[in-house]
Amino acid sequence: MQFNYQTICHGNLLKDLPGRQKDVIVRRFGLSGKEGETLESIGQGYGITRERVRQIEEDGMAKLREKLDNPVFVSVFKYFEKYLRDCGSLKKEDLLFEQLGGKKFKNHVSFLLTLANKFERFGETENFYASWGINKGSLEFVQKAISTFTSALQKEKRSMPLPSAVLASHIEVSKDILRGPEGLYGLKEWPEINPRGVKDKAYIVLKNKKNPLHFTEIASLVNSSPSLKGFRPANLQTVHNELIKDERFVLVGRGMYALKEWGYQPGIVREVISHVIAQANAPLAKEEIVEKVMGQRMVKANTILLNLQNKNYFVKNSEGKYIIREA
Repeated sequence: MQFNYQTICHGNLLKDLPGRQKDVIVRRFGLSGKEGETLESIGQGYGITRERVRQIEEDGMAKLREKLDNPVFVSVFKYFEKYLRDCGSLKKEDLLFEQLGGKKFKNHVSFLLTLANKFERFGETENFYASWGINKGSLEFVQKAISTFTSALQKEKRSMPLPSAVLASHIEVSKDILRGPEGLYGLKEWPEINPRGVKDKAYIVLKNKKNPLHFTEIASLVNSSPSLKGFRPANLQTVHNELIKDERFVLVGRGMYALKEWGYQPGIVREVISHVIAQANAPLAKEEIVEKVMGQRMVKANTILLNLQNKNYFVKNSEGKYIIREA
């Protein structure tokens, strides 16, 4: 910490204020080590209205602002301004307070920023957290950059590194974009960005490996992945049970799972054969069916041929090719 905020606030600024103004400001901003209080709470203690408390606070702050040409305060505000500029002109409020003042003096930083009048506070909205900027245009600039990045994510449908126009401090302000376990950024509802439970973690593992895996290997990778540390260890049977129930995964062999988004058709071998023939929109020779089904399932050719012999579902035409039996 570069400055002694305790001395700056209590020794330099507040010491000459009238007692009630000083007490109201200390309690409002939590400068005594406690949490800041509401106008209503302070008013009840004094037996006055919240509006009167607000007036006392404003009068006290106005007196304090008359002192801000002091070199000590000028240095503090220059430091704050440089920090914000290094963050791309905007910083999430709670992180700004803590990083400038630590847990002990974050309330003092909040007080000084509010007192300065040269910094702009932006309240929390549906899409953005509360933040501070160096001017009124700070948030608008960041919102445009984040909006452009959000559109790119929605179009590509995949996590991405930050573009040069967007800083990590900008993303911290957004409620819609998060940094995922792999270090890339994406929309908060994406499982690879914000994994919730074993299914999402298994999804991340498979997506990274890009090929089918046995559920025991998936569980092992979930538990050993550095990017997934901090999560509860995955149980083998839990992994198997969760993958069976989730439509994102397809059982392609004994205990082997792939992602449906890779083009794998869900269902048992017979259902895959039906899908292959239907997709071809023409009768198929058994060799063609075997080749296509084996691209979908990790099974032996004999298993596919045995399923083809089921005349309740498949029949040969006059050319010896297979078609789906009509109901």
